[in-house]
Amino acid sequence: MSLATQLICVSCEKEFPPAAGWTCPACGPDEGILDVQYDLPRVRQTLTRAALATRPLSHWRYAELLPVAVPPPAGIEQIGWTPLVDAPRLAAALGIGRLRLKDDGRSASASFKDRASSIGVAHAIQTLVATASHHGGSSTSSGTSRDRADPRATPIAIQIACASTGNAASSLAHCAAAAGLACNIFVPRTVPEGKLTQLLAYGARVFKVMGSYAEAYDLCTTACARFGWYNRNCAVNPYLVEGKKTGGLEVAEQCADDPPEWVAVSIGDGCTIAGIYKGLRQMREAGVISWNARMLGVQAAGVAPITNLWQRLIAGESLEKLTNRELHSRDTTYADSINCPVPRNWRKALAALRDSGGACVAVTDEQIMEAVRTTGRLSGVFAEPAAAAAVAGIAQARRDGILTERSSVVAMITGNGLKDTAGALRAVGKPHEIKPDVGEVERIIRQE
Repeated sequence: MSLATQLICVSCEKEFPPAAGWTCPACGPDEGILDVQYDLPRVRQTLTRAALATRPLSHWRYAELLPVAVPPPAGIEQIGWTPLVDAPRLAAALGIGRLRLKDDGRSASASFKDRASSIGVAHAIQTLVATASHHGGSSTSSGTSRDRADPRATPIAIQIACASTGNAASSLAHCAAAAGLACNIFVPRTVPEGKLTQLLAYGARVFKVMGSYAEAYDLCTTACARFGWYNRNCAVNPYLVEGKKTGGLEVAEQCADDPPEWVAVSIGDGCTIAGIYKGLRQMREAGVISWNARMLGVQAAGVAPITNLWQRLIAGESLEKLTNRELHSRDTTYADSINCPVPRNWRKALAALRDSGGACVAVTDEQIMEAVRTTGRLSGVFAEPAAAAAVAGIAQARRDGILTERSSVVAMITGNGLKDTAGALRAVGKPHEIKPDVGEVERIIRQE
């Protein structure tokens, strides 16, 4: 059962009941991001290593620390519990002691975002069906009611929406299709074809916005309010970060007796690093682990607003005094999943970096492309550019002296390279074109 108790504003720390809404009304949608709180004394009673050993291998195993009821709706039961891949050759190339890759490229839609989307779908079904039941099952114009209060039933009247550069969109389209929800997706014009194809294959209604991600996001928010759709956007929906948190819960459990010193995560909107850190922290608070890990945030140099704020933070400025007006960034990187010039969850991201004793670095597109190549060739893990940025960040942190030759690191591989084959091709080059002649093969071999 869920042991979520309340929401708290990350800016003013005012507390709200779980059903109060997405953001703090006093601080507004930009500053008033909410965070889900849990009854940790009760969590400690049942979330133990012994209990976890008996549970199914999915992220639903952490029921006490999820904001939705378990079991989940039919169709999305197998989300999470992705492998932790030891990568000794890649670690040696990066000049660190040990590297493990948390490969969420093997998730259902090939992305870490499945974690958040599955929570969003479950929360949409459970809250909107409960609302319909409370009102006697009568139908509403917003299409959010049912004639029965079964949270595992297919809620064909419920519609869910998000804006995304690609991965959150394809993930939501997958989870919505599996659970039977109608899905509305807003993507910027730059969305990679592979991700767009996934959306259409899952039957989503896709709006390709002739503008930036920020414009697609704002349009999605407006549409959700107008049409009564459930808003899956992590930037404002506090429950979605709880899905991303499960990446940290899993790293904590998988590394329980062999902890890393650092966890490296690429940063776009800030939700992912905030969620992963929260998962690690809550597993420590629950008594499942006893160690701390430091967060290494990585941004693309062309889109690095959180890195810029981090530099100001470590120079002595107060996180509490920073505002979203401080966010200024270009919009230039080929790593589309972290191309987020106006991050909405920057405050949570900075808090995760600060509270974990972490660091934040920026890497160039050239460094990211090199990381795509080396990660694939030295570990067997095919990472999309935004995921490979975490590996590029490890290399940069080693050069900067943040990491040493003895450092142990877990890198979060948040998306499969097949999500953006055009971007991957830019990194890995082209094949040898030859005639059907073994002499041609020999010629190429001699040249290498």
